[in-house]
Amino acid sequence: MAVISCNKLSKKYEDVLALDKVNLEIEKGEFFGLLGPNGAGKTTLLKILTGQIKSSEGTAEILGMNIEDNVIDVKKKIAIVPEQESPPSFLTPREVLEMVASIRQIENPDIEEWITFFELEAMEGRVCRNLSRGQKQKVMLAAAFISDTDLMFLDEPFINLDPIVQTKVRDWLIQYVDKGGTVFLNTHLLENAQRLCDRAAIIHNGEIQSMIKVKELDDQNMNLEELFHEIIQ
Repeated sequence: MAVISCNKLSKKYEDVLALDKVNLEIEKGEFFGLLGPNGAGKTTLLKILTGQIKSSEGTAEILGMNIEDNVIDVKKKIAIVPEQESPPSFLTPREVLEMVASIRQIENPDIEEWITFFELEAMEGRVCRNLSRGQKQKVMLAAAFISDTDLMFLDEPFINLDPIVQTKVRDWLIQYVDKGGTVFLNTHLLENAQRLCDRAAIIHNGEIQSMIKVKELDDQNMNLEELFHEIIQ
């Protein structure tokens, strides 16, 4: 069953075409990567799929629901880590997680688990505006992971994370997908995409240029970086 489906999805910003007739289907339990250079359309596509902006043409469905017709219901069923956004500046990390658990009506949320997982104990008395970029990114990831959803959208989630935390996040995401979760990952970090993704699409100038089964690349002793440069250059 496709949990994400796009049909001829396009988006214009005034006279600039950011997406051009994108067709895409992502199945339940898939780890999917969207790769591309700056300005390729990655974040625009993610924002449409998560109900943050509307498309100019075409349709998109999440979990069988048309996004534009069911934007509130869609947002209840997904978790998002947006690119370069910060948690509420006036809350502490614990208060952010408590807020997310309350809004999503999560029963018995294990807030302590995520405070420990992301090593946020030392920030207990600090509001988020006083945290470093890496610490803010940890809070955003913790808020997504605690959300108890089956579909997760991650836009450059590894930026500003140290290598040890990156490894922990990768391991947790692999387990999440193994248990039936679905991940849509936007990233510039091709090594992480190679490690994590079942399939990956390369997008350039608003169009999907290639759809790749990552295991087949491994079998051919190729890597995503080599293929990426062949397509983009």
